Amino acid sequence: MGESLRIGLLGAARITEFALVAPARAGGHRLVAVAARDRARAQAFADAHCVERVVGSYADLVADPEVDVVYNPLANGLHGPWNLAALKAGKHVLTEKPSASNAEEAAEVRDAASTAGTVFMEGFHYLFHPVTRRLHELLASGELGHLRHVETVVAMPPPPDDDVRWSLALAGGAVMDLGCYALHAQRMLAPWAGGAPEVVSARGGERPQAPGVDAWLDAELAFPGGATGTARSSMVHGTWQATCRLVGTRGEATALDFVLPHQDDRVVVRTDGGERTEELGRRSSYTYQLEAFAARVRDEQPLPPTDSDRGYPPLASLDADEALATMRLIDTAYEKAGFTPRPRS
Repeated sequence: MGESLRIGLLGAARITEFALVAPARAGGHRLVAVAARDRARAQAFADAHCVERVVGSYADLVADPEVDVVYNPLANGLHGPWNLAALKAGKHVLTEKPSASNAEEAAEVRDAASTAGTVFMEGFHYLFHPVTRRLHELLASGELGHLRHVETVVAMPPPPDDDVRWSLALAGGAVMDLGCYALHAQRMLAPWAGGAPEVVSARGGERPQAPGVDAWLDAELAFPGGATGTARSSMVHGTWQATCRLVGTRGEATALDFVLPHQDDRVVVRTDGGERTEELGRRSSYTYQLEAFAARVRDEQPLPPTDSDRGYPPLASLDADEALATMRLIDTAYEKAGFTPRPRS
């Protein structure tokens, strides 16, 4: 095992428990400090998860000399400002997605990351799990033939009315919370589709209680090689759904939960030879992600890991340039559906 990371946690969000704390413990990394708006809440989180100490503010955390890596799971609207602050402090950054509220802010984060020269990664953890890697392998092997259509759906029941995901000021909305996975997964298919997709049309709806915030949004995409895509996101669905379906000229493959594959690791493959279900493992995608992030910080390994020895074309990096490209696609989806891109906080 290499040298452990010294990680500082912004906020005491629930997602931190499974997205960072458990993977950090598994990898032998130190949870050096945590900061939250409510110090008592930060102290309770530190006590529950063996974080070494509590600091007084987010600013104190990003300036802390014992913190090498800042993990940012704050509300979407606070991703950009605190990613910028951490990069300007010379820290490595692992941020929850998306990296900023809109493309203009994401460009500033990209410029700050370039100046800092530290590792910046947007946390699309699903990309590291064997489920996603298997989907790509099925395309690379030719078993599915040429890619013709992609359908990604990420949907969930409604959050409570006071949830930050319903706040326009904090960059809420179905695309910002869920649809970014649906759009990102399609962008990652560029090596097999002649390049990255563009949004050609979109439609969406809002709730009266949250004007300007998309409760659901469907986007239609087109790839340079002729394939089409549909990316659907919803925060008003009856159940959780996170499927990715690839349709080729020789067959199709569907991941039954590509976002949280440790909950359902099945990939169903259908070709002229029949149908089969592959189970790819229930190990957490967040654990795979932190391992890759640590390897990048310590040993300058690529993100995501390359698979050239297995016939994969190189995937796009998960750095700040890639985060900006994803954010531009999100903004375009909003504009095509008649929404405005999210405002800066």
